[in-house]
Amino acid sequence: MKKVIVIGCPGAGKSTFARKLSSKTGLPLYYLDMIWHLPDKTTIGRDEFITRLEEISGGDEWIMDGNYLHTLPLRLNYCDTVFFFDLPTDICLAGAESRLGIDREDMPWTDNEMDAEFRQWIVDFPTQQLPVIRRLLGEVRHSINVITFRSRAEADNFVANLENFTR
Repeated sequence: MKKVIVIGCPGAGKSTFARKLSSKTGLPLYYLDMIWHLPDKTTIGRDEFITRLEEISGGDEWIMDGNYLHTLPLRLNYCDTVFFFDLPTDICLAGAESRLGIDREDMPWTDNEMDAEFRQWIVDFPTQQLPVIRRLLGEVRHSINVITFRSRAEADNFVANLENFTR
């Protein structure tokens, strides 16, 4: 486990898990939201984003936290492990709401209220994003270690029981 992707619905606990995993393993952590978004709530160009992901992907060790579905096939070509958070929508909504007003290292700004469009994106995740993610993961399960978490407790237990990690 040297090239890791952490994916799932916003609010599922991906970034928290990725931080814990990075701390335990020493693998460098890259937040895709911090690459894509600028502090003024604009974004970098799509080509620049892909270039940055290709640069990171070419490295020997990394954790990439974030979905960005259009880049998932690229990242799956490089990774050896995927952690997939498959949590219920109500848990993800509560997770996203719980971080309102809190400065986060995985986002270049602080939201004080839930944006209606973002909330709807979370609500639509099971029908719009999840089928594509499941199909893509199904295509690589034979060559990549895919670990699915159905609760945050499962993710916490994984990190807590990760012993003797060698790089």
